Amino acid sequence: MKTVTNKTNAPVRVPLPRGKALHLGPRRTGQIRDEDAETPRVKKLVEAGTIDIFDGSSREVAAGSTAAPHEATHGLGKSTFRVRKVGGSS
Repeated sequence: MKTVTNKTNAPVRVPLPRGKALHLGPRRTGQIRDEDAETPRVKKLVEAGTIDIFDGSSREVAAGSTAAPHEATHGLGKSTFRVRKVGGSS
């Protein structure tokens, strides 16, 4: 698996074979198959500097970029929502 990082401040749609796409939010990461990283449409986004592709295991930077990859965050973090009872019966 390859890790893809969106380097822009805008959402990016990475076109993949078989009619699929990877949607990445600003500065977010996702994963694609190794062979999908070699398609011309994905290579075009790398050359334009829109995305970076990293090997999933080594964390080495691909495409000549010097920036370290951002770790993906899952979920929204701790919720501050509190439940309060309204009314009451004895």
